[in-house]
Amino acid sequence: VSVRKTAPAGMLRSILDGYQSSSKFTVLAARSQADYKKHLKAITAEFGTFPLAALSDRRTRGEFLAWRDRLAVNSRRGADYRFAVLARAMSWALDSGLVTTNPCTNPGRTYRSNRSETIWTDDDETAFLAKAPAHLHLALLLALWTGQRQGDLLRLTWTGYDGRMIRLKQGKTGTRIAIPVGEPLRVALDAVKANKKDAVTVLTTEAGRSWTESGFRASWRKACAKAGVQDVTFHDLRGTAVTRLALSGCSVAEIATITGHSLRDVGSILDSHYLSRDAGLAESAIRKLEKRTKTPN
Repeated sequence: VSVRKTAPAGMLRSILDGYQSSSKFTVLAARSQADYKKHLKAITAEFGTFPLAALSDRRTRGEFLAWRDRLAVNSRRGADYRFAVLARAMSWALDSGLVTTNPCTNPGRTYRSNRSETIWTDDDETAFLAKAPAHLHLALLLALWTGQRQGDLLRLTWTGYDGRMIRLKQGKTGTRIAIPVGEPLRVALDAVKANKKDAVTVLTTEAGRSWTESGFRASWRKACAKAGVQDVTFHDLRGTAVTRLALSGCSVAEIATITGHSLRDVGSILDSHYLSRDAGLAESAIRKLEKRTKTPN
């Protein structure tokens, strides 16, 4: 049995270890904690003996950013994530009075992702349902009609569906969601449930077993390739669901109730990523204006 040594006082490792014992860390979802621990271990290997007294030196920020840039050679997204973990640990230390400055604030990002056009179109949905294996059809419908994350849908069990509502607890945020089931989704759910009475999870492999996340991702990629669906991912279905709800006339609050986003996040998705180039929204707006012009109040 290995015993972890106490981190020397006055060195950055004491902050990194202390953060992992703090309530700021322990309230994170299990998956987030596991990810953070991996990055904190790497940060400790790189900067564990860095003196806390040097944090106030103006050169320290440059050293941390240079380290991030070296990581970005292999993965810009990974570099940003690791730096963000360091920044969170430093923010906790500053709030706790353990350090007098946080040199990791507002670093900007090395990775930029433009998802403004990456929503599933009606043609994408039609092609997937026509060419992808039948046991993956329900995953598509669930994502489009609930706006939930892949991991939460893979964990969804039949006990969470009562024929009218889907109830689940989001793994990332811990938010409990109750989603009324639309007719197309209800028909698909009831058909699958009738044929797979012994299944525990709603989504299963062709053999009726619960998916592993890696197995599902691999099968999903192959299905999209077979269907000719390109440049969109399963994650994009979450934003697509938000977009379709908005195009159907739903308010930001109504959308947030279904998907579990915060009001701010829904607004951000609609404002910055999805609706800015959606011709359907513009068409809907003009039709509403025409209607109001013909029948003024």
